[in-house]
Amino acid sequence: MMWQMGPTILIVDDHRGFRASARDLLEADGFVVVGESDTGRGALADSARLRPDVVLLDIQLPDIDGFAVAERLSMAAHAPAVIFISSRAEGDFGDRLTGVVNHGFVAKGDLSGLALANLLA
Repeated sequence: MMWQMGPTILIVDDHRGFRASARDLLEADGFVVVGESDTGRGALADSARLRPDVVLLDIQLPDIDGFAVAERLSMAAHAPAVIFISSRAEGDFGDRLTGVVNHGFVAKGDLSGLALANLLA
């Protein structure tokens, strides 16, 4: 995928502080954050409205878990790339990560523009 100004991203996480930190980090690395959501339902609505290239999606959300959100996003007419994030380790999710349409996983502590770019390449 090639982007003119950098890929557009929707950040989905129920912790405001993490969303703010992720926004600052990703924008400094050339990504364009077009929105933030704190619930799965919000992510679905915001993704349909904003049509981001990428959804950075927390797995553990207060209403719908990230796996269900990713599945619904994959059926959208303009399906974004989905990258899961979590404060838990990738291994904690076992086979659940491979059974869902996504472009990868990044632990919250390892989040960087380079990590996302490598997953999207």
